[in-house]
Amino acid sequence: MTSIELQQAALANVGISDKMISLRRLTLYAEADQTLLVTVAKNDDGREYQLLPEAADAWLEMKAAAEQGGVQLIVQSAYRSVAQQIELIQHKLNSGVNIGDILQSLAPPGYSEHHTGRAIDISSAAYPRLDAGFADTDDYAWLTAHAGTFGFTLSYPHGNTSGYVFEPWHWCWNKI
Repeated sequence: MTSIELQQAALANVGISDKMISLRRLTLYAEADQTLLVTVAKNDDGREYQLLPEAADAWLEMKAAAEQGGVQLIVQSAYRSVAQQIELIQHKLNSGVNIGDILQSLAPPGYSEHHTGRAIDISSAAYPRLDAGFADTDDYAWLTAHAGTFGFTLSYPHGNTSGYVFEPWHWCWNKI
């Protein structure tokens, strides 16, 4: 089976049709070479958060600059494989959430910026949740004012063309 056939089978397995993809005009992303990824943080359970080296350097510089400004940024998610994306979607499906609702906040397998090793979900010590309320914090204000200096852009603002909910926590390093 070719990689395209595997991709289509994975999408069909979780109930995502080609039509759903084309209507949203989503970008298919190649997975980062996992041997190149750099660990930028670990959570209390020992889970490692990884990015490509250049994105990792930019994240660490931005995090240090934020700390100097009194903001403690926290990694909540970084590199995610296609297989992990399938697991996340399957978990929500198993919980009774329909695929249309899932795709408002989770990208279909193969279509997540997290696959690239350049995307990072960010919260803060003051607001550790990944929800729209983060946008009302001084920490988010700091990010919007300074993230571009480090090469990060907010991927899913209000009214984004990809059809995702507003995600003030999701930033992607784009200096490639």
